[in-house]
Amino acid sequence: MKQTLLLTACLLGVVLGIKAADPAATYVDHAKVAEAFAKGGALASGDDFSASVARRAAAGQVEVHEKETDVFYITEGEATFVTGGKMIGGKLSRPAQWLGTDIEGGVTHHLTKGDIITIPAGVPHWFKEVKTPILYYMVKVIRP
Repeated sequence: MKQTLLLTACLLGVVLGIKAADPAATYVDHAKVAEAFAKGGALASGDDFSASVARRAAAGQVEVHEKETDVFYITEGEATFVTGGKMIGGKLSRPAQWLGTDIEGGVTHHLTKGDIITIPAGVPHWFKEVKTPILYYMVKVIRP
């Protein structure tokens, strides 16, 4: 668990460019991190990022975020995840966020514990199948 937390902290720091001496750095203590990994939920957020832990037990909808790059670090479970291609049945669900029903021509990824996947803003993505409940650390890098 310590190795996983260290890796996720490093991943967040690398993605966000946070420096240890930066007075604007965001700190989340180990108790809140452990709680998020136990239950899922938000860890931290700012104008240009959010970090959380998510659980998924079933397939989801196709998503496209116009201004958010997603970085997932899989800590448990197994899923079929599709990226790229063309979103089918897309509808604007809230500003800069689209939901759809399928992806045509995407790339299929088999996600398991220890994998990291990044999805750039504007790229369709979808948990098509969840074989065993999946737990993942998620960082969203938000561009203006």
